[in-house]
Amino acid sequence: MSRASGSATRRGFLRGGLAAGAAVAAPTIIPSSALGLDGAVPPSERIVVGGIGIGRRGEYDLGCFLQQADVQFAAVCDVKEKRRNHVKGVIDKHHGSAACATYKDFRELLDRDDLDAVLIATGPNWHGLMAMLAARAGKDVYCEKPCTKNIAETLVHRDTMNRCGTVFQAGTQRRNLPHFAFACELARTGRLGTLKRVYAHPAGMKAATSGWLPEEPAPDSKIDDWDMYLGPAAWRPFNARTLADGFNFEKGGGMVGGGVLEWGSHCVDLCQWAVNDCPPPVEYAPPKGDELVCRYDNGCELVFREKGWIPLGSCPVRFEGTDGWVEAGDSGKMVLSSPELLAGRKVEEIGGYPATFHVRDFLDCVKTRGKPKGNAEAACNAHLACHAANIAIYLGRPVKLDLATTTFIDDEAANRLRSEARREPWQA
Repeated sequence: MSRASGSATRRGFLRGGLAAGAAVAAPTIIPSSALGLDGAVPPSERIVVGGIGIGRRGEYDLGCFLQQADVQFAAVCDVKEKRRNHVKGVIDKHHGSAACATYKDFRELLDRDDLDAVLIATGPNWHGLMAMLAARAGKDVYCEKPCTKNIAETLVHRDTMNRCGTVFQAGTQRRNLPHFAFACELARTGRLGTLKRVYAHPAGMKAATSGWLPEEPAPDSKIDDWDMYLGPAAWRPFNARTLADGFNFEKGGGMVGGGVLEWGSHCVDLCQWAVNDCPPPVEYAPPKGDELVCRYDNGCELVFREKGWIPLGSCPVRFEGTDGWVEAGDSGKMVLSSPELLAGRKVEEIGGYPATFHVRDFLDCVKTRGKPKGNAEAACNAHLACHAANIAIYLGRPVKLDLATTTFIDDEAANRLRSEARREPWQA
């Protein structure tokens, strides 16, 4: 049975049960919210969601979910007792109940058969594996980025989402903002002519092993579960800084590389959209000055560039073709080589990169079984480009990617960085 037909059958059963009960039971006062009256969404049409790792970024995402009238947040999991209790309080206050369940082990949350979807906002060391385990448990997935730790995991992640029929949305919310979408449309539809260069802002181009911080006394696992926090990552001694919100000790491939993979995954994702979500570049050079240049199979170049941007806010991208160019950033504004590129259209300016539209896109696709903007295939290609660029930075020399095998050509050192061992018991 497909996810869609399973959902329809369950809701049909609920409706049928109500109808049958009405025929034999005494009159019952049913709350208007249960019938979908007064603007309320009936239970049969609500999307029941659980959250895993709801810290600084996750609580922002949670707020975007709770803004949606058809969302019922039913459970939260976190390795930190204080944080999971805090988030439960936020959820219960919003829903006007005390029904939100709390878990320290995410597997217990995934075992619930009443959850339609999960929000994953843990540290990056967990994203890929946890999303795959959620998919195998029959849950749709909204996952923060970076979504994977290395090239090998990226490929398995994509294949798992496809095989399980999972609606997957990477947290690349700029795909659902009007000015970024319009800029990508200009590039995709040939309005800029033949595309020559697409530029992404990496917010730094360094790669190094994540290493250890000095050992400190570990807390009681009931309060802060250090072992579960590490998950599939290599073991290291406890340090409070590593456990702090926002530290994110592994950005990918066991390397820090935060600029290329963390911030770059937003900008590269938009560049990939501009080139019609084609496979990633095949050639990657190490940084030279403020640029790192990659080349697609068709000759177009993807350029990681740190400086020289028009001041349009964070996460800028620029697309250049033979007939024009466009540049956009988080201010909500664009600059075009010619006003004629607008073709009389007025593009809404929404600054500050809100995720509300991206969350709504995900929820709509959960209901329709459609493909959201930040789907698994799109996330795969953008992450492959970031991982490969990260490897070129780490090795300090050019690397070439064979798209047929997704391995590096005649490069043993680069291929060793395609994957990494997972710590027991998280190998699968």
